[in-house]
Amino acid sequence: MLIESKSYEKEVEKLLNVKLTKKEKERIKTAYELAETSHSGQFRDSGEEFFEHPKSVGLILAGLKMDVDTIIAGLLHDVVEDCGVSIDKIKELFGIDVANIVSGVTKISNLKLNERLNENDMKSLEKVETIRKMLFAMSEDIRVIIVKLADRLHNMRTLEFVDRKKQIAKADETLKIYAPIAHRLGIYKMKEELEDLSFRYLYPETYFDLKTKIEEKIRLGQNRLNEYAQIIKQELDNQKIKATVEGRSKHLYSIWDKMIRKGKTLDEIYDYIALRIITEDQNKCYAVLGIIHSIWSPVPGRIKDYIATPKFNGYKSLHTTVITHKGDPLEIQIRDWEMHEEAEYGLAAHWVYKEGVSQEKLKFLTDLMELHRYIAQNAFELKDIETNLLSKETFVFTPKGEIIHLPRGATPIDFAFAIHTEVGNHFSGAKVNGKLVPISYKLQTGDIVEILINRNFQGPSIDWLKYAHSPKTISKIKKYYRQKNEVELIERGKDKFRELSKKLNFSMDEILEKLKEIGFYIKYNIKSDDEFFIKLSLEDISINTIRNIFTLNEKEEETITTVEKTNSSRKGISVLVDGEEGVESYFAKCCMPVPGDEIIGVITRRGIGIHRKDCNNIQDIDDSKKVNVEWNELNQNKFSTVLMIDVESKNVLNNVRNVINNEGGHIEKFEMTNNSNYLNIRIYLAVQNLKHLSLLSNKLKNSKGVYSVRRV
Repeated sequence: MLIESKSYEKEVEKLLNVKLTKKEKERIKTAYELAETSHSGQFRDSGEEFFEHPKSVGLILAGLKMDVDTIIAGLLHDVVEDCGVSIDKIKELFGIDVANIVSGVTKISNLKLNERLNENDMKSLEKVETIRKMLFAMSEDIRVIIVKLADRLHNMRTLEFVDRKKQIAKADETLKIYAPIAHRLGIYKMKEELEDLSFRYLYPETYFDLKTKIEEKIRLGQNRLNEYAQIIKQELDNQKIKATVEGRSKHLYSIWDKMIRKGKTLDEIYDYIALRIITEDQNKCYAVLGIIHSIWSPVPGRIKDYIATPKFNGYKSLHTTVITHKGDPLEIQIRDWEMHEEAEYGLAAHWVYKEGVSQEKLKFLTDLMELHRYIAQNAFELKDIETNLLSKETFVFTPKGEIIHLPRGATPIDFAFAIHTEVGNHFSGAKVNGKLVPISYKLQTGDIVEILINRNFQGPSIDWLKYAHSPKTISKIKKYYRQKNEVELIERGKDKFRELSKKLNFSMDEILEKLKEIGFYIKYNIKSDDEFFIKLSLEDISINTIRNIFTLNEKEEETITTVEKTNSSRKGISVLVDGEEGVESYFAKCCMPVPGDEIIGVITRRGIGIHRKDCNNIQDIDDSKKVNVEWNELNQNKFSTVLMIDVESKNVLNNVRNVINNEGGHIEKFEMTNNSNYLNIRIYLAVQNLKHLSLLSNKLKNSKGVYSVRRV
């Protein structure tokens, strides 16, 4: 049953836990009715009316304690793109802030790229450009990305209604991009749900198996946890400290991730359930910590003070692990109510549009927005974005005790630029904990760093890039060097390019024209030829990347050999080339297609190379070099393919062999790599077709001791 606008206003009030003014209620009602009318006649994959989606997005935003403008933007976030409502109309009805947020969300989705790009290039570039736009929007107004996160969260909640291929794609993107953004914003409640939903759709068997086991463990351990909570409550009452003591279980994805990273079974994970203590203020937090340690002994090295040294996203709490009187390790979090609210709903969402914001919190937001602006400007591949979003943090101190957050692996030059650009520009050395260290020194959490400066220095050397680790530092050094030496950089880039053109036996103009034609300038955010030469000079673009585009076919012929000199040469041809039998062809080892895969042929000197259509090695090859191929009437041939399997130990190998043999597969060879957290097995095996391979993969995923299975 549809919730009428009046009921919707009450639901928003309940979630916000505040009384809305008459004007605010009127604005929400108007937005509700506009969205409902605009989306009339539209339906979702589930069959329900489309309007249920923006309604739900608005309520998610209310649950995050966002302001009314953001909630209204959530209700209207699809009306411009899907219903033809103009931004001017939104501005007229709801004001400039709502219009800007809706416009920002719309721009993220509404992309126009070079029409000459092939379909695979378009898909890849659209994804990168979408995320770039999202990060740019985030650097202008944090509310844009929060609306986008709410939109993605509701889509993930209803993902069961879309096909399996789309489920996997959406879940993978959510895990690699959206959940890390929620983490950076400190919205743990949303981050955890996004991760769990992604986990559910990427590895459904593993997810539900782990869920059942965790629920059973919690049920069995609940009485003991209640006993520990009661002991703490009693002692806090004795000390006249008001506090809430509650049990909390870690979300499933974090437990599974820890099992993978540390190579442990569930029975070896003891902190899947913990206690959280919420008290009145910061001083009481430390008092509670002392009381806990007087009841049970703390585990050395497991006490973390995130109040004195907050995490990069503003998270504050005290963490400790103790050994109880029954010998159980017990993890305990201690925080006050303000810290708790910020951890649940996100520091940015909670305070960014309210008055009285502290300098500490303003600096956090400024740094966050600057980081995302850098990622947006400098990421050209999805893996670049993922790496930057997932980068770990370390913290060090100035001599005056100010905390500076840096990426793990940062050096003194990163610290200098984090203090101030001018400090970085005149950097001449550094002391760490009172001792001189080289520029290459990797800073450790807790280090006290003092920067030595020389005002006579003309500015940073380009050689400093070898030691810079922070994206902000790299950006500042390149910007300075570029401004001072632009003409020199262009000439140096031209020299590199001229040398490459001679080796490739193409003119410089021919190469440039080709790069523009295939969308290279779009992909690498290049606005002019001069900018292209500067990026070459600064090695923002590798000369090898360009060389590979023009030598890919030769490289492929050298490195990709036949799996068997072709299945098409046997009796019973496996593929047709442009509808013809008997054409000399071979199956490429780089992607190893099997019947059922979508395939394409590539013309080489040795015949037609048969690739999967999604093979990375063929994405930059001209369409003129490609031919249509299709599977012919199949015989009983078996086809080689490769699976990567992560397992907990060598003991699982026999089980893996048995599954493959029992299901009619044939192991040709396998290679093992020891990871610190798990064992990786690369298995070359022969299967009949894609359906057979999928059956094997699913059986392996459900096998005991197997963490993940993926096709290469």
